[in-house]
Amino acid sequence: MNLSMTAPPAAWREDAAVIGLVGVAHAISHFSQLILAPLFPLLKAEFGVSYTELGFVLTVFFVVSCAVQTLSGFVVDKIGPQPVLLAGLGILVVAALGFASAGSYAALTLWAAVAGVGNGVFHPVDYTLLNRKIDKSRLGHAYSAHGISGTLGWALAPVMMVPLGSHYGWRVALASAAGLAAVVWCLVWWHRQRLVLALAAPQTPASVARPAASGDFDFLRIPAVWMCFGFFFCYAGALSTIQAFAPEAARQLHAVPLAWVASCLTVYMLCSAAGMLLGGFLAADAARIERIVGAGMGLAAGVALLLGLVPLPAWGVPLLFGLMGAASGASGPSRDMLVKRSTPDNASGRVFGVVYSGLDIGQAIAPLLFGRLMDGQHYSGVFIGLALVQVLLIGTAFRVRKVRRVALAPA
Repeated sequence: MNLSMTAPPAAWREDAAVIGLVGVAHAISHFSQLILAPLFPLLKAEFGVSYTELGFVLTVFFVVSCAVQTLSGFVVDKIGPQPVLLAGLGILVVAALGFASAGSYAALTLWAAVAGVGNGVFHPVDYTLLNRKIDKSRLGHAYSAHGISGTLGWALAPVMMVPLGSHYGWRVALASAAGLAAVVWCLVWWHRQRLVLALAAPQTPASVARPAASGDFDFLRIPAVWMCFGFFFCYAGALSTIQAFAPEAARQLHAVPLAWVASCLTVYMLCSAAGMLLGGFLAADAARIERIVGAGMGLAAGVALLLGLVPLPAWGVPLLFGLMGAASGASGPSRDMLVKRSTPDNASGRVFGVVYSGLDIGQAIAPLLFGRLMDGQHYSGVFIGLALVQVLLIGTAFRVRKVRRVALAPA
């Protein structure tokens, strides 16, 4: 019998409330990751720096976030996710105010490190809450909602930052971002009791085979964990390139009007969110999640090559960004299920902390590599590199399945 059909209304409402709180906090995490990149032209002129140097600011952010994300997974498993989430949101508020008041490139870089501390807590917190509090019959949809909320956070950033920065200056734009994060912190604090979690992990049903991890570090010996880490490393390289450089590279290649550049990223993010909504249903069948990831990333790679190698009318560029976003987004819930199926019940925070640190490392390295391509005006190379990374994701997803099956095979 389908558990979701027999669950009482109160259980539905409680699950929805938790998913909503986790989602809105996740949106602010992603929003905060992208508040600087849309302002790069203004910051470049303000501080007299190159795109490579601005890319280094993002590198600092994600290097710190990576370290904190790995460590915070252990903290979440020890004290629970609720206080860690409130601390992370509060640090993002302070960091955004620091960005707004920065008087030099060095100060901007310093506040990026602070922001990385706040950003590093979200994935261990979020997935621990979802995995432990949401009914398993609704978990695929919870992952979908989680991914959609993050994508909408990314979509909101350029829409908010570019107009505010253009009309009132980049400092006002960043101060406004701090205000939005503060509102979300208040919302989460008000409903904080919904996020309290019993420290004892529930038992895994016998019908679900998963690796075990008894000691604090035993999960590090599970091969699938490291393959998931590699997957997210590649995924982050593609994502960071799309966020920071692909719209501007498309403008240079296809004479896209300057006013459309931010809209390319927004269209990508909105279509990615729509794709994730579909992906929540597709991920319900665990047997096909690797194929879903492969199909989505293969289509995204093909679109990237079109953008980089084929002359296109300016109006077609946002449409292709949308198609690339939808293809990538549809694979998102299946991507998260890959990790879930490789995660011991008693190590959710630690596993998601380590695995998603691959996301931060990829986002730390990609701006340096692709920023050099931008400074060298190798705009086609940006899209070719993007396509290559997306192709790597396909092989990595199937490799996760292979090493997981080997680990679970009877001796």
